[in-house]
Amino acid sequence: SCTTCSVHDTAWFETNGIPAIFIASDEFENAAQKQAEMLGFSQVRRVFVKHPIQDQTDDEMRDRAELIFDELIRELLRPSNG
Repeated sequence: SCTTCSVHDTAWFETNGIPAIFIASDEFENAAQKQAEMLGFSQVRRVFVKHPIQDQTDDEMRDRAELIFDELIRELLRPSNG
């Protein structure tokens, strides 16, 4: 799934010393946590947006991005366990 790829990609960047975060819809929170734990990155940086996103207009997606912007910055500044 895309969540699996996102967690793997984020873990790869973190392992290589590059701060990373992934963003997914909240439908995938549990899957992301399980995948992160399997990779040994239980505290991997992540932010979730309200599901669904596939049918949103560009303006609606910009609105959702604005809603998570502060959380995204906080997560990027938080130490990761990678």
